[in-house]
Amino acid sequence: MTTVHLLLGSNLGNREHNLQLASREIGRLLGPIITASSFYKTAAWGKTDQPEFYNQVVVSTTGKSAEEALQFIRDIEDRLGRKRTEKWGSRIIDIDILFWDDQVISTPELTIPHPGIPQRRFTLVPLAEVSPDFVHPVLQQSVQKLLQECTDMLAVEKV
Repeated sequence: MTTVHLLLGSNLGNREHNLQLASREIGRLLGPIITASSFYKTAAWGKTDQPEFYNQVVVSTTGKSAEEALQFIRDIEDRLGRKRTEKWGSRIIDIDILFWDDQVISTPELTIPHPGIPQRRFTLVPLAEVSPDFVHPVLQQSVQKLLQECTDMLAVEKV
């Protein structure tokens, strides 16, 4: 079984409920969730003229391949109402694969570890809550160390 770290985000509708629905679907389709961070209210990143996000990191185990998991994740996003119209735009749900055990995966469809992890406080804060000692397989630094060195100053507040 592979341990998978996922980042969930929502800034439309009932954000907390959207994250709960996504978690339930991940547990049903991908594999059991073994731990989850608190919910965090975060400023929008990349495109700031939109509502605040709720973010959460969940850790799951799966027997599926990373490519299969990506398809399940896209299916979950679509079923929950995600519209892919604008990069960094508002969305009902967004699910990113952060880590796939300690593997490094690079395909046209998938880059793991997620390349934005070190620059995004909204990812690192919930990630550090659930896996502070996990070592980034490319950067060879713990999540806690990456958070300490992160220069992103956008607000991240536990809900």
